[in-house]
Amino acid sequence: MDLREIRAFAEGDDARHIDPSATARTGAPHIRTFHEDRDDTLLLVVDFRPPMLWGTGAALRSVRAARLAARQGWQAIARGATLAAISVAADGIGVVPLGGGTPQMIRISHMLASRHDQALGGGGGAPSLEEALVRAARLSPPGGEVILATGPDGLAPEDEPALARLARRRRVRLLLPLDPLETSPPAWPLPIRAGALTRLARLAPFDHAPLAQQLRALKVSLEVIDHDAG
Repeated sequence: MDLREIRAFAEGDDARHIDPSATARTGAPHIRTFHEDRDDTLLLVVDFRPPMLWGTGAALRSVRAARLAARQGWQAIARGATLAAISVAADGIGVVPLGGGTPQMIRISHMLASRHDQALGGGGGAPSLEEALVRAARLSPPGGEVILATGPDGLAPEDEPALARLARRRRVRLLLPLDPLETSPPAWPLPIRAGALTRLARLAPFDHAPLAQQLRALKVSLEVIDHDAG
């Protein structure tokens, strides 16, 4: 078995894995964690930028993205995988480094919740995903899996080189939670106002085929989750 990390003891950890040297050196309990397969790692990247902070259904699109990512994380923990997470918002990036076990997923859940609260506070613009994708390539080892939860407009052209590099030696999936307005828009025209200008526009359902084709060229798979898919 390979050493994964030495970290501070957390509630739920196995006391049999306490590391005597680190505990004596720091004065606080530390444990060693191990894993058998270096390739069984999952990195969650969740988008909390302003275009995600809206919704017409039961939850904001950002909340649904976080829930989808968390579900994948708990499934990975159940099979004994190593897990890390990145959140990207208008005010920067939050990171939880690689770790394992239930305490790791609790740390990730807390990070996502607190970063989402900060994102709802407003401020800042809508930075690209490039920095998060570059960070992801450093966190996720070759052979690992990366899940990116974002919206239909989350990927900008300047992000594509970083995404392609990330997918070169990793399995990358993009989870796309769609809002009811994107899957079943009203059939009648809606008024749209921009300052003093007013227009009528008819919304069309989101067509994911162009995005899927774009991602295939980058070696990234797409998973579309409709608003009523759970």
